[in-house]
Amino acid sequence: MSYYFAIVGTQDNPIFEYEFGTSKQSGDGLARFSEQARHMNQFIVHSSLDIVEEVQWGSGQQYLKCVDKFFNNYVSCFVTGGNVKFLLLHQPTTPVANASTRAAASIAANPTSIQTEEAIKNFMLEVYENWVKAIMSPFYRANMEVKSPVFRQRVAAAGRKYL
Repeated sequence: MSYYFAIVGTQDNPIFEYEFGTSKQSGDGLARFSEQARHMNQFIVHSSLDIVEEVQWGSGQQYLKCVDKFFNNYVSCFVTGGNVKFLLLHQPTTPVANASTRAAASIAANPTSIQTEEAIKNFMLEVYENWVKAIMSPFYRANMEVKSPVFRQRVAAAGRKYL
């Protein structure tokens, strides 16, 4: 499965972006988005912001699960207390309709399964913990782009660990 992770600020501006692939089940950790899909990732994620804002006020939860689907791409969301949104676009390796019953049990094959939702939730919680540490820096201002290589490495490590 390929992933595109974005942190969107309170003014709907991108603060952080990271693209990676699955490391589970002998994955190499590289994203397998097609060249055309790679350019569409930002648009898909930002188009889901309207749905996120509707769901966030009705839910009361920080982790909103899978909030949007665009063709074979799924968007999951986590909203912080400061209204910063963590959006994860995930694209299964095979379309869900064609997945066999054995392959459908894996995280990479079924983006709406309970195991996948739990893995994404754990990923988001770990990234949130690292996010809080990163924004506590006295040099960080609200809605400023995060350029920290340490934060990028920690997001990558969380992706390898859970996804």
